[in-house]
Amino acid sequence: AASSNTEILGISDPTTLASVLADGVKKTVSDSRVDVTYEPGFVPAAPPAMPNIPPEHLAAMIKDTVKVEILDGDIGYLKIQHIIGEEMAQKVGPLLLEYIWDKVLPTSGMILDFRNAVSGETSGIPYIVSYYTDPEPLIHIDSVYDRTSDLTIELWSMPTLLGKRYGTSKPLIILTSKDTLGVAEDVAYCLKHLKRATIVGEKTAGGTMKMAKIKVGDTDFYVSVPVAKSINPITGKSWEITGVAPDVEVAAEDALDAAIAIIKLRT
Repeated sequence: AASSNTEILGISDPTTLASVLADGVKKTVSDSRVDVTYEPGFVPAAPPAMPNIPPEHLAAMIKDTVKVEILDGDIGYLKIQHIIGEEMAQKVGPLLLEYIWDKVLPTSGMILDFRNAVSGETSGIPYIVSYYTDPEPLIHIDSVYDRTSDLTIELWSMPTLLGKRYGTSKPLIILTSKDTLGVAEDVAYCLKHLKRATIVGEKTAGGTMKMAKIKVGDTDFYVSVPVAKSINPITGKSWEITGVAPDVEVAAEDALDAAIAIIKLRT
């Protein structure tokens, strides 16, 4: 389409050209995640390595991304901005149990606040889901197809965990907003369709599990595309692009009050 459109090819400013192409691609493929950018001097980021620092320092860093409170009515509240992966969880797990989990475990209901959760590791999904499900039978939580490796990874609930499970009988509510993105969307979608959690708030962003930035030939133009796909075994569908629809739709700023009211009613 671009090659036959001489008006587009006549745009001399590369940043403007990238913007016009990006808009055209998004509309053509109906996928808002795809992007075209002009980035001279772009250096691909290396995968972050596990910091070689003491576990207690790592735990302190993680605590900065997690807020824990016990609200009126014996309701546990966890505000999570980043979902840690398996490697990090194994390294700092005992400290997180002491600082965070053991405080909310005895509560009569829990709220997970994902309204500002915009990053996370895929390997952390089974950890979170397993704390709110039974140890047996194991549950097929999700399947993630990675196009770069042409492999599908199945995510299953875990039979053993550090610390005790929250269980399946106490109310669990997940707060979402239009900014909730990626791995947090997957956790919310899984727990919703396992009928373990009630989603309260706004429809989520409809992000992706994994993005790649691909250089276009010998130029400074790049195309960002999703290279992995989540396929839920229960619905056969994905939360990507469309987002996770709330069970109770309210403005993000009102979601916490609505969740507290729901839990008090149920308990």
